[in-house]
Amino acid sequence: MLTPPAAVQALLFASGEALEKKQLATLLEMKDEELAVVLRALVGLLKGSGLTLIETADEVELRTAPEASVIIKKLHESELARDLGKASMETLAVIAYKTGATRGEVDWVRGVNSSASLRTLLMRGLIEGKEDERDKRRIRYTITTEALAHLGLARITDLPRYSELTAVAHTISKEESS
Repeated sequence: MLTPPAAVQALLFASGEALEKKQLATLLEMKDEELAVVLRALVGLLKGSGLTLIETADEVELRTAPEASVIIKKLHESELARDLGKASMETLAVIAYKTGATRGEVDWVRGVNSSASLRTLLMRGLIEGKEDERDKRRIRYTITTEALAHLGLARITDLPRYSELTAVAHTISKEESS
């Protein structure tokens, strides 16, 4: 059985993003005051571990500690030196042919979690994320001019079978939202 701080750490790690404190309290079946105590305990446990807890009034997130910034920078530089892998290329294709997509939409099309691929594409400046106009809680990703240059294209419509595949992508999107 996990201790409450370990349970919070596991939930934050598994989510890969900030979680609302209310959601954590509900998942762990504890009161807000108890969660506050658990969060303070987790902060203490994380000291010197390379991780830290970022906390706002409503949310908490597990992140790398500021002291790890030098080594994290080396990791990012090495990632940027590598070729894009198959997963990142698939993710880029979904975003391009859908003319913008949320993480959920990319995950649905690919059938797997695309967080790592989205992160890689964002780090390389091949996609950008903006607030989704239909749902302000989501981010909609679009390709950048850097992506077009990376692919050797002058415009997005120069993608192979662009008209045909964008029509299919939009039809699938409509069916999914029905």
